[in-house]
Amino acid sequence: MGCMRPATEDDRTAVERLVHDAYAPWIEVIGMRPLPMEADYAALIADGRVHVTDRLDGLIVLVPEDGVLLVDNVAVRVGARGRGIGRGLMAYAEEEARRLGLPALRLYTNVKMTSNIALYESLGYVETGRAGVEGRSAVMMRKQLTTSGTSSTER
Repeated sequence: MGCMRPATEDDRTAVERLVHDAYAPWIEVIGMRPLPMEADYAALIADGRVHVTDRLDGLIVLVPEDGVLLVDNVAVRVGARGRGIGRGLMAYAEEEARRLGLPALRLYTNVKMTSNIALYESLGYVETGRAGVEGRSAVMMRKQLTTSGTSSTER
């Protein structure tokens, strides 16, 4: 996957394009634009929330909360899918949670994004509930980190 770094304002156009291209196929599936397509990336980048791969093949938006790290958005460039970038981004999120001293991660995804739900479950996330989020039906998921400081996703 390469190195990760915080996105800068110079990356914003590429970040917005990556998110648009990654989520556009879901519009028809869920009947509206997925929430990541509506986010304010200028503000997220300024706040240091957007982390990108060195070649901008993928990004993850991480928001520290009380006792948990929110994985707000994961996007992989369409032409780079199937190379483990998404899994690498999720492993990076776990490293960041540990670095910040947060014992768990949480995320939510649309109930119709079944392939994403299956991926998150394979990474150890468990469904904690379902809720309406801005007119969309979301599955809430959480992963508790092990206290030993290692996980099965580390190499």
